[in-house]
Amino acid sequence: MSESQGQVFTTFKKKSQLKETWKRYRKNKLALLGLALFIVILICMVFADVIVDYDKAIDHHVEIRLQSPSREHPFGTDLYGRDTFARVIHGSRNSFAMGVIAVAVGITLGGILGCAAGYFGGMVDSVIMRILDTVACIPFMLMSLTIVAALGPGLVNVLIALMISYIPDYTRIIRASILSVVEQDFIEAAKACGTSNTKIIAKHVLPNALGTIIVRATMSVGGMIINAAGMSFLGMGIQPPAPEWGALLSESREYMRYAPYMAVFPGLAICISALSVNLMGDGLRDALDPRLRD
Repeated sequence: MSESQGQVFTTFKKKSQLKETWKRYRKNKLALLGLALFIVILICMVFADVIVDYDKAIDHHVEIRLQSPSREHPFGTDLYGRDTFARVIHGSRNSFAMGVIAVAVGITLGGILGCAAGYFGGMVDSVIMRILDTVACIPFMLMSLTIVAALGPGLVNVLIALMISYIPDYTRIIRASILSVVEQDFIEAAKACGTSNTKIIAKHVLPNALGTIIVRATMSVGGMIINAAGMSFLGMGIQPPAPEWGALLSESREYMRYAPYMAVFPGLAICISALSVNLMGDGLRDALDPRLRD
């Protein structure tokens, strides 16, 4: 087979695998629901300024404070007269984006460490895993709060805290996937042919562990969104007047009896966002699992 024919065959094979994965994914109705919700949230994030003016989310209008939901203010107004609908829509850019970015960077760093530990083993594995075991001994929330307390509240510092706290978990999972791949015969054959470790990891190890990494990433976003909201709820996240779902819940605590809508709508936003990515993760797990193929 010529080189050009081999490239065509590889491209066709990749397209067939993607098509087959999508075919299995779309059979899962709940996974499709999660994908639809995820798309809606992304649209709200990208077109937030088109949907509602950002000024409505931060400008104070005390004369209309604590108004119930109406046509003009679909989610009502908060204690400062700010439009809750605008704050929920624009808050998606902070809350949802924090979850996605923290998972993307955290799983990338965890993937590098997991690949190194699983592939090379020996002293490299021992050093990496013992250091991460030390970090993992500290409870997640305590670790995150400690980091933010040391660095100061804010978007970037919360992201750093979330990433550091999650790296040990990602590293363990990816390391386990790498170990199962490294033991296969084709890896030994590649080593015997003199293929460099970098090429083996990039072309053979990572592609075979990619399914596990993708599933873990999607299923982690929901938890990361909740944890980011929890940090803001405790006053350690994004600072007012910038809208953020956890901060909106924190502001509503004293008004639960008089204006419960202040907590209902940001709470629903958090739940729907976490649900959407969890449903997507379940669907991807089933679609990528070779044991479930027909």
